[in-house]
Amino acid sequence: MSRSPSSLERAAARNIVTKYLKVRAGENAIVESWDHTMPMASAMVDEVRRVGGKVLLVHNDEDSWWRTIDRKQSKLLGESSAPEWAALKVADVYVNFWGPGDTDRIEKLPDKPGNEAFAWNWPWYAVARKAGLRGGRMTVGFVTEGRAKKWGVDRAQWEERVWRGCLIDPEEMAKSGARLAKALSRGKRVRITHSNGTDMEVALAGAAPRVLDGRPHPYRKGDSASGMLQQIPAGTADVALDSKTAEGSFYANRRTNIWWTVHTGGTLEFADGKLTSYSFEDGEEEFAREYKKGTAGKDRASVLKFGLNPAVKDVPNLETVEGGSVSLQIGGNRYLGGTNGSSFFTWFSLAGSEVTIDGTPVIRAGKIL
Repeated sequence: MSRSPSSLERAAARNIVTKYLKVRAGENAIVESWDHTMPMASAMVDEVRRVGGKVLLVHNDEDSWWRTIDRKQSKLLGESSAPEWAALKVADVYVNFWGPGDTDRIEKLPDKPGNEAFAWNWPWYAVARKAGLRGGRMTVGFVTEGRAKKWGVDRAQWEERVWRGCLIDPEEMAKSGARLAKALSRGKRVRITHSNGTDMEVALAGAAPRVLDGRPHPYRKGDSASGMLQQIPAGTADVALDSKTAEGSFYANRRTNIWWTVHTGGTLEFADGKLTSYSFEDGEEEFAREYKKGTAGKDRASVLKFGLNPAVKDVPNLETVEGGSVSLQIGGNRYLGGTNGSSFFTWFSLAGSEVTIDGTPVIRAGKIL
């Protein structure tokens, strides 16, 4: 580890451990880190112990990980060891820092070795569900020199803004999320407008909204396969659309980051419920390639995501949680109780908009009412 945790990292870790994960004395926690996140993981370990928790730090050594890839032993990486499975089975809390940190290389890794190296993922969820584990995935692990250079942002400032998004009390986001969820549960149609020309109307599917405030719980029937984990920083209220109704124009003013795929400046036109045209400032070629491969329903508006985190503003990888933002998703939405089974999905984020539900304002100038 090259440095000690900063005061900001320690403050964020304390807030996460006490208010998000709510670690109790005597509980068993696993903190999993890569080389580039070790100072952050150290802060998390310290805070778990501060409240009386027992913690195991798992360090993924990046150099040896890549050497295994180079030897064409990616299948071995996808087979977790017996001690790892044993620890997971008795854990109460899990904290994951995303990695590897060499994102330039991971984004160029061919599908086959990549899929083999991360083959442990779905079996991991099955064990975590049975164990009753709860946990968080730390978005700060996505902050790397490679991505910062590629996206034209200052890495240190980006990291600081991600940590500040972790300082928010989740109860604050839960309250604003509950207000939105109440309106969405009763509503039929949503209209989104913005001075940039956005004027879009969609219809709700009648499914219950889902509020994600960063506080995880053990898996419950009806949750997604990974429902025991929450992204941190957090803050969205998500609701399924009927995928039949969509009219107007939507102009994104935030980038979209889905794994390694990025697109910015999305302009979408809808008519008779379908996406009729699109264009981007950046990322259009990759979007078009994936969109072409998508199955039926890829051209339908399917989900709205409302951002709840007041500390997040135009932060890469956190566009959907930015307080008062609205993100429009197209493609599959069955995971939220919708009927769209398309294999394709992506979203487009807009900050500073006006949103009404059946004519009643719920967001004004990017502020949740």
